[in-house]
Amino acid sequence: MMPFRTNLATGIPSSKVKYSRLSSTDNGYIDLQFKKSPPKIPYKAIALTTVLFLIGAFLIIIGSLLLAGYIIKAGADPAVPVLITSILVCLPGFYHLHIAYLASKGFRGYSYDDIPDFDD
Repeated sequence: MMPFRTNLATGIPSSKVKYSRLSSTDNGYIDLQFKKSPPKIPYKAIALTTVLFLIGAFLIIIGSLLLAGYIIKAGADPAVPVLITSILVCLPGFYHLHIAYLASKGFRGYSYDDIPDFDD
């Protein structure tokens, strides 16, 4: 005598499971599988890019004031590292904020999937 197979998810023996044929008119598809789900908005990533953009913009202003000699009259020596750092911080923030803005407005080709999400 062979042992009964059981469905691991429900614990029901396979001999008691009832099967039914699919209707021949639906071709195996349902409308729900083609419906788009609403986009998941990565709030944490957008907040991080906003902070990066604001820090970068602040550092660009400080670097510009250093370069112009309004803060320290030392020339370009202290201004160059501040400006390089500010550009490296500001560009990714601006880029991802730009993508988030266009995705929120519904422009074609832009979605929230293009922004890295940190909720993993």
